[in-house]
Amino acid sequence: MELGDWAERFELLGDPTRLGLLAHMHQAGPGVATVSDLAAATGITRNAASQALRILRDRGWVTAVRDPEDGRVVRYSLADDTVHRILHLMGARHH
Repeated sequence: MELGDWAERFELLGDPTRLGLLAHMHQAGPGVATVSDLAAATGITRNAASQALRILRDRGWVTAVRDPEDGRVVRYSLADDTVHRILHLMGARHH
């Protein structure tokens, strides 16, 4: 991986809001966490969570999938294996 790629990763991880969202998605497991869940877990507004999630989706770190049973609900998952491994190195655990 190029130094620029690593610098971008650390820039994204350096934001407490984004890092908190990633950690809570990791703990919840794939396809579980909603914007409301993540906002509540990190103590931020749904709007702030949505904005941070948009950045993480644009970078390919997070995926968003509509719930098949309730199409209004979107569930988020980690999509980047390197970020997953970094979270484990930081002590994050799965539920």
